Amino acid sequence: MTGWTDTELRELDRSGEVRVAGRRADGTSRTLTIVWHVVVDGKLYLRSVKGPGGEWYKGVARHFEGFLRWGANTRAVAYTLDPSHDDAIDKAYFAKYGNGSPSRSITSPLAKQTTLRVDPR
Repeated sequence: MTGWTDTELRELDRSGEVRVAGRRADGTSRTLTIVWHVVVDGKLYLRSVKGPGGEWYKGVARHFEGFLRWGANTRAVAYTLDPSHDDAIDKAYFAKYGNGSPSRSITSPLAKQTTLRVDPR
């Protein structure tokens, strides 16, 4: 597994949203879904606003592999549950998306159950 390049991390950080999907058993992509994301300490993180019951999250959690699209780029990725930076991730969500109810939802205890680090594969 290789890491994100500095250029990719800058692009991802500037991007308002990304599209994510889990992979099917045959390796093809499930339906891509728009999600909010943040870059913290050189790592990409995202969460399901609906917690573990979110449809895209359930698809990702089957294999913890899938795809990520931003702009014209699509990468095969691995998803890893990683709550180790939750406080910094919360701060990053508020800094990037503001203090409104959507940010409060993505930083809720339910959403935090789904904190995923996303790494290229």
